[in-house]
Amino acid sequence: MNEKRMIFVTSPPACGKTKLSKKLAKAIKHIVYLDKDTLIPLSKQIFAVAGQPYNRSSDFFEKEIRDYEYNVVMDLAFEAIKYEDLVMVNAPFTREIRDNEYIASLREKLKDYDAKLTVIWIVTDPEVCHQRMIDRASDRDTWKLENWDQYLSTVNFTIPENLIDPEDEYSLLLYHNSTDELAAESFEKLMSFFDQYE
Repeated sequence: MNEKRMIFVTSPPACGKTKLSKKLAKAIKHIVYLDKDTLIPLSKQIFAVAGQPYNRSSDFFEKEIRDYEYNVVMDLAFEAIKYEDLVMVNAPFTREIRDNEYIASLREKLKDYDAKLTVIWIVTDPEVCHQRMIDRASDRDTWKLENWDQYLSTVNFTIPENLIDPEDEYSLLLYHNSTDELAAESFEKLMSFFDQYE
């Protein structure tokens, strides 16, 4: 029996989480793929009912929506890992991955499912992210693009080395995504990890 893994594909916005996640999910057999952005239509309805402008960088979003999105997607992930060896969650986890208490609690909970945590961190140059955000032209990025310097000051692009577990060589995996060449090389390295689940 393969060791169960809950896999976070994470990075700041527009680094390439969704593209990588879907490519991995398509290439790997027997994996459950969850994307936190699937919850956005529900979140938009909350904004509308509350009479608030749609702004995922607002205080309203932070207070009334953000954590609930994460709670729901994690509930789904833990439900899924009962039935499958690999569960992949595509989400920024902006605060969570640098919160040692959160990570320790998550790893402890995963033990109840005979599972471990693997985080795939996407390493991308901020200006590459900026251009990708412009190209995708999503309404969720409107405020970010209009206030790029202010937004950038709130985002941490450094590798979250706090995630490294010396007893688990697969606790933190890196995917370099500033160029197509780096991305292709990194993808092959990731696939060599997932080969054990074939």
